[in-house]
Amino acid sequence: MYKNDLYINGQWRPGSSGERFDVLNPADETVITNVASATLDDAKDAMDAAAAAFGPWAAKTPRARAEILRKAFEIMSSQLEDIARLITLENGKARGDAMGEATYAAEFFRWFSEEAVRVPGHMGMAPATGARTLVHHKPAGVSILVTPWNYPAAMGTRKIAPALAAGCPVVIKPASETPLTMLALMPILEEAGVPAGVVSVLPSTQSGAMVSTLMNDDRARVVSFTGSTGVGRILLKSAAEKVLKPAMELGGNAPFIVFEDADLDAAADGLMMAKMRNIGEACTAANRVFLHEDIAEAFTAKYVERMAALKMGNGLEEGVDIGPLVNADTRDKVAEFVDDAVTKGAELRLGGQRPNGPGFFYPPTVLANVPQNANCVHDEIFGPVAALQTFKSEDEVIERANATEYGLVSYLFTGDLKRGLSVAERLESGMVGLNRGLVSDPAAPFGGVKQSGLGREGGHEGMLEFMETQYISTLW
Repeated sequence: MYKNDLYINGQWRPGSSGERFDVLNPADETVITNVASATLDDAKDAMDAAAAAFGPWAAKTPRARAEILRKAFEIMSSQLEDIARLITLENGKARGDAMGEATYAAEFFRWFSEEAVRVPGHMGMAPATGARTLVHHKPAGVSILVTPWNYPAAMGTRKIAPALAAGCPVVIKPASETPLTMLALMPILEEAGVPAGVVSVLPSTQSGAMVSTLMNDDRARVVSFTGSTGVGRILLKSAAEKVLKPAMELGGNAPFIVFEDADLDAAADGLMMAKMRNIGEACTAANRVFLHEDIAEAFTAKYVERMAALKMGNGLEEGVDIGPLVNADTRDKVAEFVDDAVTKGAELRLGGQRPNGPGFFYPPTVLANVPQNANCVHDEIFGPVAALQTFKSEDEVIERANATEYGLVSYLFTGDLKRGLSVAERLESGMVGLNRGLVSDPAAPFGGVKQSGLGREGGHEGMLEFMETQYISTLW
């Protein structure tokens, strides 16, 4: 049985209105189950529970919180198959991708169980006055977490774990497309020892009103959001009005650069990871692929061969490499990007034809010589489509790579490490994959610059997003 009610103050509730909404399987468009839709009254109840839980949770020793998070990691690790299956059911990603996400998601509980006991602080002496200065970090308070549909487990644990490690209770609004995975994490946290009220989950079809109500509650102190830059801007305005501490992980338009001295097989494998992980439905997905003109055709042939070998189908079936996209709107947007690029002169080297039948499928697609005025060059594709362009010089490709309002991640492949580090430093992005198509790691600070967000998740920095610095001055 699926957990499909609201989770508030340690209890499963149908919601004050009794309204429910369907969750679809994107592989066949059937209804998996229906889920309770939270109302604004339910939001108030969740905030009441979080506010009441804050004091006792924050008062626990760091070691006590750490042990609970470590236990959550152990319990979740024993249930990875079940969690992965649920991810595939409501999100569509193939089993291998889903297992990768489940494993990655569990690791945040382990990482932040270790970080919980290592909050920095220092004591010094003010040179002018001789006063002792004691600096430490305190839990900020009730935190609002808004998570997306593309990583329904990992984007939740990447926020929940550091917040709980810091001593903050959380109220979570998961995406309406994929609420089941988040709800399935709650029994794990219960068994691990998380007290009632410390975590509440509010699936709802009233997304905007729900988040606005949570953020405008005077007891809210932090808002952490992963999603589009457009929605992030709206939330930042609301956060400014209430002076909430914002942590924003927003959109991307990642460049993937292959220089003439790169190992082409390694680069092709890297692009498979950077482009096709999670069917391309990732803010870190390679969106603009820049190939040096001397190796463009050779690389394209290798990459097309790899893309053509992928098996598309229901992610629950053995041997399937890529499943459907999450919903019809996402699939249709991907198809529009391809049609637009081809109309404007791009060469269709593979795919590009939406299959018949149920499910939100779109095939692995490769576009070569994509013109600069193609829409997919300027917006996130969020699907299994690689848009290839060529370049002549290092300075040219760096300028083109940086010519976007986004700055989440960049990828580059070269046989010269000195050149790679030099180019990496010139790229305007919060993260760089150097001869690697994957940058996400619980132990590293994930986040972007420019319009790709504020703050960092993961690493040591992730916990500090949920803490406030306090300084105590004393003469003794």
